[in-house]
Amino acid sequence: MNRRLLRRRTGIIVLVAAFASFVLSVTLWFTGSHDQGLFVGLWVPSILSLGSVALQLAGDLGE
Repeated sequence: MNRRLLRRRTGIIVLVAAFASFVLSVTLWFTGSHDQGLFVGLWVPSILSLGSVALQLAGDLGE
């Protein structure tokens, strides 16, 4: 598997994880679990940041 395909798959996985966290957060919020919804909602930027750093490091190490 080439490096470009691996980076693309990793990016997709990160986006799916962030979207799933967002959906779970909204679901919790609208079912009355406001505190849990806010907590899970804070995962979204964390997941995206971690994914961005991981992809950047993978790109730097690959060159």
